Amino acid sequence: MTNPLYDGLFGVHADKRTPFLHLLDGTTITHQDFLANATRIANLTAKIGLKPGDRVAVQVQKSPDALALYAACAQSGLIFLPLNTAYTVDELSYFIKDSGALLIVCDDRSKKDLSAIANRSGATVETLNADGSGSLAEQASGMPSTFSTVDRDADDLAALLYTSGTTGRSKGAMLTQANLLSNARTLANEWRFTSDDVLLHALPIFHTHGLFVASNVTLAAGGSMIFLPKFDLDQIIGLMPRATTMMGVPTFYTRLLDDVRFTRDLTSHMRLFVSGSAPLLAETHGQFEERTNHRILERYGMTETNMNTSNPYEGERRAGTVGFPLPDVELKITKSDSGEALPEGEIGQIEVRGPNVFKGYWRMPDKTADELRQDGFFITGDLGQIDSDGYVHIVGRNKDLIISGGYNIYPKEIELVLDEQPGVLESAVIGLPHPDFGETVLGVVIPKVGQSPDLDKMMDAVSQSLARFKHPRRLVLLNELPRNAMGKVQKNVLRDQYQNIFAKA
Repeated sequence: MTNPLYDGLFGVHADKRTPFLHLLDGTTITHQDFLANATRIANLTAKIGLKPGDRVAVQVQKSPDALALYAACAQSGLIFLPLNTAYTVDELSYFIKDSGALLIVCDDRSKKDLSAIANRSGATVETLNADGSGSLAEQASGMPSTFSTVDRDADDLAALLYTSGTTGRSKGAMLTQANLLSNARTLANEWRFTSDDVLLHALPIFHTHGLFVASNVTLAAGGSMIFLPKFDLDQIIGLMPRATTMMGVPTFYTRLLDDVRFTRDLTSHMRLFVSGSAPLLAETHGQFEERTNHRILERYGMTETNMNTSNPYEGERRAGTVGFPLPDVELKITKSDSGEALPEGEIGQIEVRGPNVFKGYWRMPDKTADELRQDGFFITGDLGQIDSDGYVHIVGRNKDLIISGGYNIYPKEIELVLDEQPGVLESAVIGLPHPDFGETVLGVVIPKVGQSPDLDKMMDAVSQSLARFKHPRRLVLLNELPRNAMGKVQKNVLRDQYQNIFAKA
């Protein structure tokens, strides 16, 4: 028996003196030094008394030590539970209690609050700060730099990631060794990553994108990362000449395009720009290509599956689509009521099957049975269609489907029309309670800087393009859309904000 995840991503680089992490202060950490640090942390977890299969809840700022803690968990057979740094104490209490975590790692500022939670659950609390200080790092520094990697099966759990929980309790997605390793290897191959690549890494590492895509793909290829605490426009522009690739959310790219320093010359040596976690506007695609001569590669994934599809590395990267299913992923469009497969071009729910698909929801067998079919297909909750060329289009979430007067309305269809109107940066369409129709349509419009879209003319444009039952009953202007940490629009927040707008007086 071996440890597939550790052996496949980390252990293979244990003796390599090649760069792995380039830091802002000019320091470079080699693969060898990074893994020696991870090994010391692994020894510390054993000293604390953790056993394979125990959960480690981690809410810390991004740092080399935070990433090393992930590697240490892989080596020790522990289940890594990264938590958003924006979560409140009440939210953390649920995650810690539900997961049964026996080790909580936080920064010094959170120790007092989390110690109270830990005392109730029998967990140990250690601290780790962004600058590398804290009890975890201090104790680990005195530990041996060798550790016998714990045997694990491919089907053993490696990580537990909680979904956003916008509808009911957050669910813990159980990700196995094989889930993470297979997806990293597939993406590294599809996106042509090699040991020569230097990834500009400005994403958080409490999320699939920054941890299991960006970091794991770099490890799978043996490359290196310019490891930034967060997205900082000046730092990104200053460091880009040292990078070959970049992964980001759409906001990264729109902010770069707003800066005159972001030019074709600055990006001339770059090999690849990848975008995900939220839809990229077609306008951004076009502006980026015109400015840099690079076509952003957009892909599609989720917490429960890692990545499912990708636009091609070689071939047309088509705006408004997320490309094709990855080589080891099956994807189909089905009817939500029966699960029957739909033909090309029709909109339905997206289901996927492959080695990337999670094992189920932690301690929620009923939810697992509802969303993970016995034949291995996962009901993603996303609505989509496949066009005549095989490209996958995401049209929204199943929960965002609007049913007005018995008619199904897909928000994306309306948003595309609104986004094309003069002065509009972007839009979001939501369904709200209506006394006569059950639900009706509200369009939320974000204007471009310094512009004032004509809402009456926008309604005229919609009436010419779409059937009457799809017309928004009202349009409202906002300065910006509410988004989560990864840039995804939070339509639940908009629904809460405007829920009574159509109520009868």
